[in-house]
Amino acid sequence: QVQLVESGGGLVQPGGSLRLSCAASGSTFTIYRMAWYRQAPGKQRDLVASITSGGTTNYADDVKGRFTISRDNAKTTVYLQMNSLKPEDTAVYYCNAGSSLRNFWGQGTQVTVSS
Repeated sequence: QVQLVESGGGLVQPGGSLRLSCAASGSTFTIYRMAWYRQAPGKQRDLVASITSGGTTNYADDVKGRFTISRDNAKTTVYLQMNSLKPEDTAVYYCNAGSSLRNFWGQGTQVTVSS
């Protein structure tokens, strides 16, 4: 099993920044990809950004140039640096780990962008 614990959400004004963290534990050697998804009220859960074990990154079009996904050297913690935040970025952000076992999800962290 893989456990994911997210942190770093909160309330921020438009144009501000936040950094989300996701710490993985357990069978982390089975992880081949980690990602951030988000889900706004009444909407589906969408991919925000992902990073493979090889370091390849991918971003949703609406966050390109504003968000950056990265990880620590041990590859057990992934970060999402969010800059130039907009009200439409408001959502619950979920960490996801793609593993040879199955997909794992964190509990989610709320990000609210509002003045």
